[in-house]
Order: sequence, then structure tokens, then C-alpha cells
Amino acid sequence: MKKFLAALLLLCMAFTCAMAETTQTAPEAKGEGVMTYAQYAEAELYTEVVIETYVQATQSWWDNKITVYSQDMEGGYFMYEMACSEEDAAKLVPGTKIRVKGEKIEYAGEVEVGSGTFEILEGSYIAEPVDLTSVLGTEEMANYMNQKAIFKGLTLEKLEHKYGEPGDDIYLTFGLNGASYSFCIERYLTAPETEVYQTVCNLQVGDVVDVEGFVYWYNGAEPHITAVTPVAQ
Repeated sequence: MKKFLAALLLLCMAFTCAMAETTQTAPEAKGEGVMTYAQYAEAELYTEVVIETYVQATQSWWDNKITVYSQDMEGGYFMYEMACSEEDAAKLVPGTKIRVKGEKIEYAGEVEVGSGTFEILEGSYIAEPVDLTSVLGTEEMANYMNQKAIFKGLTLEKLEHKYGEPGDDIYLTFGLNGASYSFCIERYLTAPETEVYQTVCNLQVGDVVDVEGFVYWYNGAEPHITAVTPVAQ
């Protein structure tokens, strides 16, 4: 009898653990008719796509449109000028789950969702940045397009303001192991009054930093920076 009860207890514990695992992975489930990231990646350009994803950041709302950086557990998505009321824009905080219907398009190598509409769903997920330092400058970088990433130990080689002075986009060139790489501060993502914008403005050539951002593409990788951390020398 004792052996039977012990076996029953172990079976119940195993069932409980399985249920807990299912609960933890439930946010990865896709709704009916929704593409997995692999299906989205394989879809032809200029065809309709339907995805479920989680907001990681947004650019400034304007003219009933919003641009969204998002990610699920498999990959990243960039929704360009998605139709959105000002009221709904306020709801698109990091972690918010959304279902998006739009067209898969490409601009200067950046693969994104255009002409999008969305609805907010139950669920929340914040992605951890993946360390892509070792794949900078390689073809492998394209596999991480639009994902949140970190790049470590970069040395500032050049800093240019789009119109010659602070207030708009900033283009940065960082060096690593003898090669140079392009990054960008996108003012509609990190406005001039934000800490990251001010930190970048105060950088000097030769400074060594760790950089976080989204792997945006403009004729090659040009990550949009969201955080910069000086590295002690």
C-alpha cells in the first residue's frame, strides 16, 4: 500500500511539473491562422502576413501611426507606421502582446511589416538582449534582424549628428578587432531628452562602451541604440 501511495505521489508530482512547464511556455503558442516566425521568415515579400508578437519599444506616435520594435521567443519584427490611434499608442508599452496583420516588405535590406493593423491580446514578454559581439560583420547577423541585442567592448571611432548638431539622429562608427561598424541613435526611438541620447552626445572618440539596441538594417546592419554603458579602462 505504501509503495502504491508513493508511486501515486510521484505521478502527481510529475503531472504538476508538466502543467507548470505548459504554463510557462503558453505565451509561445500562436493563435489560429497566425504564422510562426519561421513561416514569416519564409513568406514572399509583398504578401500578407499575420503574426503574434510582443512590443519591446515604439517610436513616437504621429498622424495615427506608430512604428514598433517587437519580438517573440523565436525572432524579431519591425512594424513600420502601423495604423494606431493615440489612445491605443499609450497601451503599447514594452511587453504588450499584439496580433498584427499587414504586408511583408523590404526597404534597403530591412525586412518589416508595412500597412499593418493590430489588436491587443492577453500576455506579456520582455526579451533579453542576445550577445552578438562575435557575429558583427558576418552574414549571420541577418539571422537576428530586428532582435534586441548587446555588443560589448566597442571603441568609438566617429560620431556625426544628422544635421551637424544635437537634436536629430546620430550616426556612430564603432571599432572592434580592426573592423568598423555602423550604429544609429534614432531620435523617434530615443529622443534628445533621454538619458541614452545625452550619454551618446558626451562620448569622445576612443571611448570604449557596451551597446544595446535593435538589429535594424540599412544597406547592412545599423542597430538602433537603446542603451550605452561605458567600460572602465
